[in-house]
Amino acid sequence: MSTRSVATRAAFLCAGGLAFTLGDLFPRESNFMTDLSLRLPAEWEPQAAILIAWPHAETDWAERLTSVETTYVALAAAVTRFQPLVVVVADDALQRHVASLLEVAGVNPAHVRFVALPYDDTWLRDSGPVTLKAADGKSQLTDFRFTGWGGKFGAEQDDALVSGLVAAGIFGHATHKRIDWALEGGGIESDGAGTVLTTWRCLAQRHPEQSRDEMSTILRDSLHASRILWLDHGYLEGDDTDAHIDTLARFAPDDRIVFQACDDAVDPHHDELQRMATELAALRTRDGRPYQLHPLPWPRPILDGGRRLAASYANYLIVNGAVLVPAYGDPADAEAARIIGVAHPGREIVPVPCRPLIWQNGSLHCITMQLPAGIA
Repeated sequence: MSTRSVATRAAFLCAGGLAFTLGDLFPRESNFMTDLSLRLPAEWEPQAAILIAWPHAETDWAERLTSVETTYVALAAAVTRFQPLVVVVADDALQRHVASLLEVAGVNPAHVRFVALPYDDTWLRDSGPVTLKAADGKSQLTDFRFTGWGGKFGAEQDDALVSGLVAAGIFGHATHKRIDWALEGGGIESDGAGTVLTTWRCLAQRHPEQSRDEMSTILRDSLHASRILWLDHGYLEGDDTDAHIDTLARFAPDDRIVFQACDDAVDPHHDELQRMATELAALRTRDGRPYQLHPLPWPRPILDGGRRLAASYANYLIVNGAVLVPAYGDPADAEAARIIGVAHPGREIVPVPCRPLIWQNGSLHCITMQLPAGIA
């Protein structure tokens, strides 16, 4: 998840044959929220759109740009079957290129919105807005500080992305709240009812000067959560996010948790993921019951020049009426999709080829951010 700089203007674009405005989806208004009863919705709740940023030659995807664009096109085609897609692009030339790729793939242009902004890289799960919802349906774009995963990479433009989207008029009814505390969207999971799940490994790296109690207080206050659940174990080799929860364990409806397991006793992940499974089994729901656990199969090691890549089936994306699941060209792909379907009943399961993504140490969920319904 490394980054490069792109110098572009913030503007709406309109390619030939794709005339539209974002006002159809997110009308611009100046409304200020008065109802402070906020919560972080679960991902399986209704959504307005999915937000992505397109890779290009000035990002670190440049070396394998054609390959990774196949994943982005497949993702766009899958998302737009169910809901709108908002695509951040660097400039009008990139928009024309992307529009052409999507047209060839048969994507309905009416379901795609473009906005031009500068960005360092394309991991919008971590640089995009964490949206809270109020009881009256209004929304707050919570804009945490993005530090390039604890200062590993440059992130100045990505840290300004939410402000840029707000200034561009993407979110009409939502307020914008900047919080000067490092947190990535991939580092938290919400059940929509006040419980947030996270990992100690990640947040201790971001805030080594703070205790777990101090961080729990900040998470409860900023996310309007009633309780914070911590995992002390779990990691993936090749993951430079310091064990983001969305690569390890995910909340699902009806008090379920889907998690990445490892049944290969000789794999270096085995002991750590077994310890994580034990931790998950010890967690309790708000009413004191154990969660229903759904372990995901372990794919065979995927190497790139001897480097182990972080392939996780837990990094799936929920959209309206479907779950988009990572496919790595592994025999375990089908079983992972089946288990995710069991944990999310009533949704269509759509595989998306994600092997190109893990070259840069992330997967499907990492490159996307959902925008909850009602944000307009």
